Amino acid sequence: MRAAKGRKIAVFLDYDGTLAPIVDNPDLAFMSDEMRSAVREVAKYFPTAIISGRSREKVKEFVQLSNVYYAGSHGMDIMAPRRPVKSCDGKYHTIALDKKVRTALREKVMKIQGARIEDNRFCISVHFRQVREEDYGILEKTVKSVLEHYPEFHLSWVMEIRPSIEWDKGHALEYLLDTLGLSNSSDVLPVYIGDDRTDEDAFKVIQGRGQGYPIIVVPVQRKLKLHSPFMIHRKC
Repeated sequence: MRAAKGRKIAVFLDYDGTLAPIVDNPDLAFMSDEMRSAVREVAKYFPTAIISGRSREKVKEFVQLSNVYYAGSHGMDIMAPRRPVKSCDGKYHTIALDKKVRTALREKVMKIQGARIEDNRFCISVHFRQVREEDYGILEKTVKSVLEHYPEFHLSWVMEIRPSIEWDKGHALEYLLDTLGLSNSSDVLPVYIGDDRTDEDAFKVIQGRGQGYPIIVVPVQRKLKLHSPFMIHRKC
């Protein structure tokens, strides 16, 4: 690629819908061996990070690679290859370790058929793909009723409970670039591949820098788009 010649490339990847297909049961969102091999090869030559809304431990369990950065909970919990775990700020731990909201959500949400709770340490996902369509509204109202008692958390559009702090995948991207010593480099070329609205924050950071490539894996209009996670290892 002509634009990459002489540039420092850094690769950032979402997990669900990008490295692995979206599935009804989130515990079965496995990446293929071919995809794992492709990511391993990319990481040999370029700094590579996987930024996911899931917990860092869960993503690492799925990916099973030792030469990539893992950023869980939208980058609030980061592990570098063969280095100790880092978090962005100690105050996030205080919020994350509050188990009251988890307990309250589990008690209420699990009464709705098909609903699932996934504890991502710094955020909580409410999975609704197996919920009957007529129960979607009930589920949303149930979650909101719980959060009324916990103003330090908010509900995102993807039915995810997060601490009410200024942090998203865009901030995670900036943090990782800084960690890699690339935040002030004019010759860096960040490439971010993602599939949903939470990745838009990272896309905006790249577009704001005026350098790099945001790539989305859904059939919507972008400068570059892929229609399936299975196309990524062919492109890499």
